Amino acid sequence: MKIVFATNNAHKLSEVSAVLGPDYELVTLREVGITEDIPETGATLDENASLKARYVYERTGLDCFADDTGLEVEALNGAPGVRSARYATEGHDFAANNRKLLAELEGKSNRSARFRTVISLIRGGVEHRVEGIVRGMIATSEAGCGGFGYDPLFIPEGHDCTFAEMSAEAKNAISHRGRAVAELVKVLGR
Repeated sequence: MKIVFATNNAHKLSEVSAVLGPDYELVTLREVGITEDIPETGATLDENASLKARYVYERTGLDCFADDTGLEVEALNGAPGVRSARYATEGHDFAANNRKLLAELEGKSNRSARFRTVISLIRGGVEHRVEGIVRGMIATSEAGCGGFGYDPLFIPEGHDCTFAEMSAEAKNAISHRGRAVAELVKVLGR
């Protein structure tokens, strides 16, 4: 099955493709002629996922899905949340985001957090929404060189290493995005 994935993020594309498996062929935004950045003006992850999917569907008429992911830290009242990619700057600067997060948590004993991914699927003009959540905590310093974003700081519940220290397969098996994509597959299979 071919389906458009509304992302230009190569890391996300690789992760989602690995979880979906060979039964699904992801079509990129560039392949359908969308080269501009899709506006993410929603106040929540749900709104942003929906905005992005609708943007693609309205321009192409093709079945598509979009995701939005946020790291929600308990001691920061859910921040960075919907601003996760642009927490420190407007430019998706992973290193700056991680530095800011560590600075904001300095001296705080509660380091509980969760990653949440919301996926909006539009198939045949009908929107479906699924999500995946993984709980964990924020480490006191970065560890590992795999993954991307906050992966060097996030230790998933039940583990003693960060996402960045895990193999891609191990991370995908338990990650928020992996769980959301598993739910997406259920909807696609209906």
